[in-house]
Amino acid sequence: MSLSLVHSRALLGLEARPVCVEVHLANGLPSFTLVGLADTEVKEARERVRSAIQNAGLEFPGNKRITVNLAPADLPKDSGRFDLPIALGILAASGQIDARKLAGYEFAGELSLGGDLRPVRGSLAMSLAIARPPHGAPQPLPRLVLPEGSAQEAALVPQAEVYRAQHLLDVVRQFLPGDAVPEASDGWTRAASSAPSRQPAYPDLADVKGQAAARRALEIAAAGGHSILMVGAPGSGKSMLAQRFAGLLPAMTTDEALETAAVASLGGRFTLDHWAVRPTCAPHHTASAVALVGGGSPPRPGEISLAHRGVLFLDELPEFPRAALEALREPLESGHITISRAAQRAEFPARFQLIAAMNPCPCGYLGSSLRACRCSPEGIARYQGKLSGPLLDRIDLHVEVGSLTADELVNAPPGEFTEAVRSRVVKARDRAMDRQGSANQALEGQAIDVQCQLDPAAARFLNVAATRLGWSGRGIHRCLKVARTIADLASAKTVQVTHVAEAVQYRRVLKAAH
Repeated sequence: MSLSLVHSRALLGLEARPVCVEVHLANGLPSFTLVGLADTEVKEARERVRSAIQNAGLEFPGNKRITVNLAPADLPKDSGRFDLPIALGILAASGQIDARKLAGYEFAGELSLGGDLRPVRGSLAMSLAIARPPHGAPQPLPRLVLPEGSAQEAALVPQAEVYRAQHLLDVVRQFLPGDAVPEASDGWTRAASSAPSRQPAYPDLADVKGQAAARRALEIAAAGGHSILMVGAPGSGKSMLAQRFAGLLPAMTTDEALETAAVASLGGRFTLDHWAVRPTCAPHHTASAVALVGGGSPPRPGEISLAHRGVLFLDELPEFPRAALEALREPLESGHITISRAAQRAEFPARFQLIAAMNPCPCGYLGSSLRACRCSPEGIARYQGKLSGPLLDRIDLHVEVGSLTADELVNAPPGEFTEAVRSRVVKARDRAMDRQGSANQALEGQAIDVQCQLDPAAARFLNVAATRLGWSGRGIHRCLKVARTIADLASAKTVQVTHVAEAVQYRRVLKAAH
């Protein structure tokens, strides 16, 4: 047989689209041609495949004209994931393995020159695409063959049937001509789901002494899915608070854990130790807009997508490039990011909780009771002016983190433990989910009017506060959602004056903003 078909998948964003590897052997001048919008890494597969087949003791048809087409031709292909399917296609076209047995399988893996299989990124996305096919897809689902390290990730998807292989020969033995069914060996086994059953470990909030206002704001943010900006002097505890925020969030569902792991797998960051652990991404303030939102060719996820279902902590917020901060405005609202390029368009999830921290002024001690500020009013205004009004308007909670004296820091008792705070957060989230099917932060349009019902006194109070403070419509809606979360924490059915009053306190602007 001179023509063979092998199935694989290419990554475009979080999608793993089907790719058919067509291999044709013909008489003529010996050559090895690879077509189908292949990136440089894919084109280099010619040399890896040739060497791997020969060093595995198999016959490479070097006297033939070899043509490999990666279909569809308009879908970009990258990385070394197509090494294994190309090698199997050549072996099937030359009759060394049975091409009919390849039906019902999908393959991905990079080959070493000696024939060993190396892991590829995005294996979890491939497994999800197979286990959750589009409506009307044929059954049964295809089986996935991957290198050992990648198969361990892919097997986390409960519905997927995944096999792991260590060497090209381990795969070839399963598809030799004849009726005999090969037995499992050390190099070829069914990959079983091995998700850790232990509870994720997070730093405990009890480590933070004092800071009652900031701890309360974190509890509200966790209960409603809100973003928060902490303003305080250096060393006041902003970073400690942010690092402990993920422990306040409810445990991840299986679907959430799979989504988070799939994005991390695309970025090459996933390990089994991180399964069901809410990510906390803390990029340096020199990070570019592309590093934050994603990009490149092919598009890769940025920090906001790697923080999906977790926390994005931006310390020294005004020091980030203006373009990078402004790029956060859309995903803060929508929960996803679309990266468009001339030849392709990729979409990544980005439903993260933003925890931002900053100093109130360049020297950091504006309003501090411990040290005097040495900044000029113009310098303070210029520093705070690095944050645009539209961005600040999208951050639900603004809270000041005061500095503790030496006596308070040494003698203050430990704070409330994370477990106690999380129990209140979970109850408040459950109330919101039972009432509207989503966290309060996700409410939009008419749902805000329906779910955030104010009693008459609370409505009058909010109207006066919004008029005096000059809030935008977005600011009013965000205050309403925060007030609804405070009411949920208090087990109140309606939003009352006390809830609105507390929410208003969290909408204060920076001291030198006006």
